[in-house]
Amino acid sequence: MDQQLLRVQIPHFDSEMGTETVRTWTFSGLLLSLFTVCDVHDQQCVLGVVGRPVSLPCVHLPLVSQFNVSVEWRTVRDQQVVLRSEWTHEGHVHGWSVLAGASLPTDTVRTGNVSLLLSSVPPTEGSVYYSLFVTSEDDRHAVCTVCLTAAASFSQPLLQREEVEHGGATAFRCLTNGGFPEPLIHWRINQSQEPPEGSVWTQTTPLPNSPLYNVSSHMTLNLSTHTSVSCTVHNPSSNQSWTSTIEGVTSGPGVGRASEAMWMFSTVLCVVVGVMVVVGVVYQIHLDRVSKRKKKEFHRYMSTRKQRCRLDEECEKTEMKPEPDETNL
Repeated sequence: MDQQLLRVQIPHFDSEMGTETVRTWTFSGLLLSLFTVCDVHDQQCVLGVVGRPVSLPCVHLPLVSQFNVSVEWRTVRDQQVVLRSEWTHEGHVHGWSVLAGASLPTDTVRTGNVSLLLSSVPPTEGSVYYSLFVTSEDDRHAVCTVCLTAAASFSQPLLQREEVEHGGATAFRCLTNGGFPEPLIHWRINQSQEPPEGSVWTQTTPLPNSPLYNVSSHMTLNLSTHTSVSCTVHNPSSNQSWTSTIEGVTSGPGVGRASEAMWMFSTVLCVVVGVMVVVGVVYQIHLDRVSKRKKKEFHRYMSTRKQRCRLDEECEKTEMKPEPDETNL
């Protein structure tokens, strides 16, 4: 591991200050050490944003009047040393930062502020506890225990309605990104009803070269008319929630397509019926014309026949009339 050497010049105590001043500082330090943060298990953890600097507070005033002491920040779970510093009566501080970016304030010796400074919050699931141990010539004890919770805010969820290839179901997609740790996704119908089991599918993927997450959640189900759908993204570490809602869902895309198909069928049917009516009218007009023409031809035929019959009758009469007898003449 990389070790960073920290050197801070501390002020020397001049003998002219007198023993009484040193005693006063020592007594004040012991008295005020009662107010030192000794254990924060019962307090809220420090919330750090992943990738951002954070300070884990700890003040131990007796360090102001002590020499030849060392301090160590360790993780409580596995007792891994995060940072170690020691200073002597010569006024020099030597520090080793085992965790990259870990340091102490520059005024530690003067103020007793031994807060752990992290230049970048590591992406760690859950809360991590750190303890500060102070070691002198004949004593070693824990002074502070502070917990750190890492989190990053997610973006406002983007709630979209999706197309369904078949059936009358309605599909929705909820997208959010850039958060940590993995969130909880809650779907609600009409603000209170939970979706049926098996209707929701959620996928969480890490961003490239980043500890942050992208989340895509899908819900597919049959909905009644005038329904509202909500998607809530909850970050359990920061206890933050983001919600997006679609109001007035009337029907699924499948139902819409069925209605569209019915409309198209009705339109085609009307067109076909209209064409058949037009064809029928045209054909009827044609039949009427044919009928009239045939009637005319029939009447003409009958008239011609009557005329022929009259002529034939006259001819017959002419033939039947007797010729005059020449003898009588």
